[in-house]
Amino acid sequence: MPANGRPARRHAVRLSWRALEWWGVAIALFLLSGAVFPLLLMVQSGSLGDSERGVLRLLQIPVIAITVILLGRHLGALLLAIRRTLPMFMLALLAFTSTFWSIAPSITLRRAIALMAAMLLAYLLAIRFTPRQLLVLFSSILGACLGLSLIAGMLAPQIAFMPDDTGLRGIYTHKNVLGWAASLAFILALGLMADAGGRLFRRGVALLLASIACLVLSQSSTSLLAAITGLTLFGFYTLLQRKRGLARALLVLVALQLAALCLLFLGEFLVPVLESLGRDTTLTGRVPLWHLVDGYIGQRPWQGYGYGAFWSAANPAKYVIEETLQWIPPHAHNGYRDMLLNFGVPGLVLLMLTIARAIRRGGVLLCAQPEAGWAWMNVSIGVMVVLNLSESNFLAQNDIQSLMMMTVIAMFGLRAPR
Repeated sequence: MPANGRPARRHAVRLSWRALEWWGVAIALFLLSGAVFPLLLMVQSGSLGDSERGVLRLLQIPVIAITVILLGRHLGALLLAIRRTLPMFMLALLAFTSTFWSIAPSITLRRAIALMAAMLLAYLLAIRFTPRQLLVLFSSILGACLGLSLIAGMLAPQIAFMPDDTGLRGIYTHKNVLGWAASLAFILALGLMADAGGRLFRRGVALLLASIACLVLSQSSTSLLAAITGLTLFGFYTLLQRKRGLARALLVLVALQLAALCLLFLGEFLVPVLESLGRDTTLTGRVPLWHLVDGYIGQRPWQGYGYGAFWSAANPAKYVIEETLQWIPPHAHNGYRDMLLNFGVPGLVLLMLTIARAIRRGGVLLCAQPEAGWAWMNVSIGVMVVLNLSESNFLAQNDIQSLMMMTVIAMFGLRAPR
């Protein structure tokens, strides 16, 4: 009787705790997705002011609680993950340190705490889930958000579409946010369809159709570019895992040369191409914004203005930029420039080191374990690198894209051979 009873009870407890982990992180991911709650507050109040943002900050409390409770049982694995992804963790520490020279110390401290909470959640996901489980988890959350967005577009178009009818925003506050979610879902759909065994193929097709619909309806050009980049990178990594020896090295060299040619083409011919197509050669006002931002970067190149402080209401330069441009930029529309605004050159160096190590480790894991589901993770890093050329998602404290990137980096650090 004892031999049959005790192991069964322990097995039941283990299953219930595992279910708690799945449900807990799913809730945390949804709260960090930027869906539903910001839109409801904005519709109710007409805008997202300080009071509404204060309410949204309360959503961080359950996320922090879930993370602390679930991560408390894995402190050894957490320390190992931090040690193997030290440059990324140093960026979180730098966010706290920047409080000492920040132009808005209280804002920097508050956002640094939120960033650390998001990074710890990323470590939890990397420790407790496999690549395939993370694929299912992220695709389920984003798939639900896209599905709700399409339903909202049919049932409540006056809320689900932008006020100027320029595109669908769904259950998000802006069409670009829906577009970003759709571009990530597009990558995850490709991962589901390519999963070994074909068990996730139908789910992948459904997510692919939903992501394409949201990409088209959102009319977000940047998100469409991210999806095309993801498709291209997915093809590259699929070939990479199939090649061996000299053929694999040759493929990498050809890919690097094509990437260099693409950058050269964009630098020389982007403006003429846009003019011939009748499109905005300022990239929807981004180019004038970058010129202004570069001037402020030059004023504090080594320490920046403090994490999350430059675009806060405490910075007079924010209003100078808004008055000059005659529109309100929420960020620099370039993740690399925002890193310089946050931390200066040291922060950008740490970021580039983090990305370079992740790309190398991800490629090694993909080639060593081609059936383990590493392809979509490698693609997600590449897409974030490209997306941040015109948007800003690096180290965002409440952003599912940034969380996914940190999770992938932590996963690569834990699983890659030393």
